Amino acid sequence: MRNVAESEEDVCREVLQILALIGDKWTILVVGQLRARTLRFGELHRAVTGISQRMLTRTLRQLERDGLVTRTVHAAVPPRVEYALTELGLTLLGSLTAVGDWAVEHRRQITENRRSYDAEP
Repeated sequence: MRNVAESEEDVCREVLQILALIGDKWTILVVGQLRARTLRFGELHRAVTGISQRMLTRTLRQLERDGLVTRTVHAAVPPRVEYALTELGLTLLGSLTAVGDWAVEHRRQITENRRSYDAEP
C-alpha cells in the first residue's frame, strides 16, 4: 500500500528504476540461471554467455542491493562466494518466465513484422 505522503511522481520514478533493472538483459539471464540453485561466480560467468566479469559483478551487486540475490562468502583459500535468489527474487521468476514464454511464442511473428517493416521504402 502506498504512503499518502508519496507523490505520483515519486512512485513513478521508483517504479521506472525497478523496471530498468529487471528489464535489463543481464538481470534476466542471471536471475534465470539462479532459478534452480545457488551458483558460484565462475559458474554464473560461464552460464551467462557474453557477459563480462565486470558486468556480472555490477549486475550481482545491484541485485544484492535490491534484495533479490544473496551473496555468501565461505572461508576457504581462495574464498568461495555463492549467489542465490532471495524469497523476493523468487517472486520475480513467474513474471520473467511469462515474458520469456511470450517472446518464444511470438518470435516468428515479430521477426516477420521486422522483415516487412525493414523492406518498406
